[in-house]
Formats: sequence, structure tokens, C-alpha cells
Amino acid sequence: MTHPAPHPQPALQPATVMVLPTYDEADNLAWIVGRLRAAQPEVDVLVVDDQSPDGTGAIADGLAAADPRVHVLHRTAKGGLGAAYLAGFRWALDRGYDVVGEMDADGSHQPEQLHRLLAALPSADLVIGSRWVPGGSVVNWPLHREALSRGGNLYVRLLLGVEVRDATAGFRLFHRATLEKIDLDQVRSTGYVFQTDLVTRTLQAGLTVREVPIEFVERVRGESKMSGAVAAESLRRITLWGLRERREQVKRALERRRG
Repeated sequence: MTHPAPHPQPALQPATVMVLPTYDEADNLAWIVGRLRAAQPEVDVLVVDDQSPDGTGAIADGLAAADPRVHVLHRTAKGGLGAAYLAGFRWALDRGYDVVGEMDADGSHQPEQLHRLLAALPSADLVIGSRWVPGGSVVNWPLHREALSRGGNLYVRLLLGVEVRDATAGFRLFHRATLEKIDLDQVRSTGYVFQTDLVTRTLQAGLTVREVPIEFVERVRGESKMSGAVAAESLRRITLWGLRERREQVKRALERRRG
């Protein structure tokens, strides 16, 4: 894992904010925010904290007090990853940002690679930093973890009929217009399945999704929020969506035949 020099963007780049949901990330937050601000000085940061008992929220407040480009949104309950992102997206849209991004606060998404996503944004409505396209990779993952991720993404492609290789990835950039078109008020997923949900909604809206390769690094500090129960719930939700979509496809085909 390397930390190259910052990749400054043009002075007229769209107003951009990266949303970082946090729960018990006291060991990582200042470290990752510092790296992000160094790598992309023109990009703002929004920390969305779900009342972390380890003091993450207070650390976020301190970072915001020291840097006007760092902001904090405190939520009153731990409502899941998707709920935190939805709150952050609404905050960003209300404040007029042109581009809204996602990334983890644990260091798995390297801020030094954000320039790859920014460079692809003019030709896409949603850009995903992907582990599973050529040039993408993972660091410090056991084989069973990689097999689970690859298999889950294959399942998504087959069941939902999407061509995205890493639909579960959480390193992303959305245009403002993309978030407005997919209608966030209709999104009901709150857990990790939220990522797949938004990819599917973007494609169903006729928008363009582009993947760029990244190196994903397993966290070295703190506890992962992913568990077997979380993964099972995500697969259950995806299965229900897929079966519903297949029914709709058959219905549309029959209607065209009758017509």
C-alpha cells in the first residue's frame, strides 16, 4: 500500500463532499480524514456518526473545529450503514454539493486513489471504485472472504441482471442529478444491501455506472461491522428483489406479446 503525492483537481471542479459513516472508529477517524484532506484538498468531508460510545463523535467535532472543510452530522441512534448514508446524502444535497461520495472510515478505501474516481466522473452518473475489475485487488483478505465477495457479486449479476462487477462496493461518487433522479425518499434498505440497491436503482433509471480499479485494504484497527448475519440478510433482500424483477420481466413480455 503506497501513499503517493496529492492529486489536486482543477480550480473549477464541482463542489464535492465525501460522506464517511462512523460507529466506533475512534482509532481510525483522524488518520483517514487527514489522509483524505491531504490527497484531495478541494474535497469536503462529512462525518456521519451514530452516537459511537467510543468517542468518535467528539473526535469528529474536533476535526471540524480545526478545518472548515470537515463537517459532522450526529445521528441519535445506530440505524445501519444505509440510513447513515441517506442522512449524509440529504445533508449534502441541501447544501448544494454537485458531487457526493461514499467511503469507509476504516482505511479500506484509500483516499490517495480517489483521483481515479474523480477522473471517471465526467463520463458516468455513478462511479464505483471496484475490487473485481481488471487492475482491482484486495490486501490482507483470507481466501474465504474473497470467495464470499466474488460469489455474492456474481449472484447479484445473475439474479438482478446488472453488469456491474462490484455492486457491493462502498467507494463511490454520485452526481447530484443522479441522487435526485433515483429518488432517495423511496430507498428503504438501511444495511449493507444499500450499496446494491443504489446501483440497481441507478441502472433502472437509465443512467451510466462506471467502475474503476482500486486496491482495497482490510482494516488493521478496530472491529469490522460485517458479520455472517449481515451478509445473510443482504442475500435475502437481493433474492427478493431478483424474484420480483423476474416476475416483472415476464409480465412485460406477456403484455408485449398481447399487444
